[in-house]
Amino acid sequence: MFVTLKSCLAILFLFLAPLLAFARDEAFEKARVLFEKTDYPASARILEAANDKSGNGLNLLGRDYFMMGDYKKATELFEKAAHLEPNVSAHWHWLGRTFGRRAELSTFVTAPNYASKARQNLERAVQTDAKNAEALNDLFEYYLQAPGFLGGGLDKAQGLVERIGANDPVEKHWAMARLAEEKKDFNTAEAQFRRSMDLAPRQIGRIVDLAMFLSKRGRTQESDAIFEQAQRIDPNSPTYLWNRANALIEAKRNLPEAKKLLEKYLMAKLQPDDDHREEARKLLAKIHGV
Repeated sequence: MFVTLKSCLAILFLFLAPLLAFARDEAFEKARVLFEKTDYPASARILEAANDKSGNGLNLLGRDYFMMGDYKKATELFEKAAHLEPNVSAHWHWLGRTFGRRAELSTFVTAPNYASKARQNLERAVQTDAKNAEALNDLFEYYLQAPGFLGGGLDKAQGLVERIGANDPVEKHWAMARLAEEKKDFNTAEAQFRRSMDLAPRQIGRIVDLAMFLSKRGRTQESDAIFEQAQRIDPNSPTYLWNRANALIEAKRNLPEAKKLLEKYLMAKLQPDDDHREEARKLLAKIHGV
């Protein structure tokens, strides 16, 4: 039987394809583990060497660049992932987050365009998957804080409260607290933050939410007492360390303690959601300069 070069290559590819797929999956898993350990440069190097063009690969590489502060590169990668897999909510969510960060860092000329793109992509993420809790929360915060001409509005935020609650009843109380806070209904806000904490008394984030709220209201003794509850549960929690330090710095009190907390935070085992190291270093430099 006459066998052409083309058919030989096709047969070879059939044998090699599973091996190539296995190698790509193995590389992705190594990169994912490094990302979770906040070693974003090493994670990116593995993905780029593997030339992973899958939606998951593009998304993870985009998150690497996002965490490294290269938001333009992250945008390109998330756009490619979303084009490749338009039904995957996470791609639109991260694209929205990235445009949001670019809006925060850009000039008044370009910020409105980036902000609008952030909203559009966050809305697309929620439309694609109503159970994407992180996308819902980010869109909720956008509606709370953005002016009407950029698609924000308290009425729009109110419209998401029940949807947030459908995913997590405790989170609903946090959303109600944030909405009341923006309306300057501080009594309701406090009651909802307390309800959230009561329903999840071991979750550091719920405790810290109330402590930060009280600190911003100038109720420092009460705030300190709530922070102490979080400390008793987990004194090494990055969420506790970071927020406690920020509360002290914002109130301009006990800066030596804030310094210790930030130093301890930088030594803690962080995950991407906890990773504010660059900001922590800047705050430490600011404290040293006082």
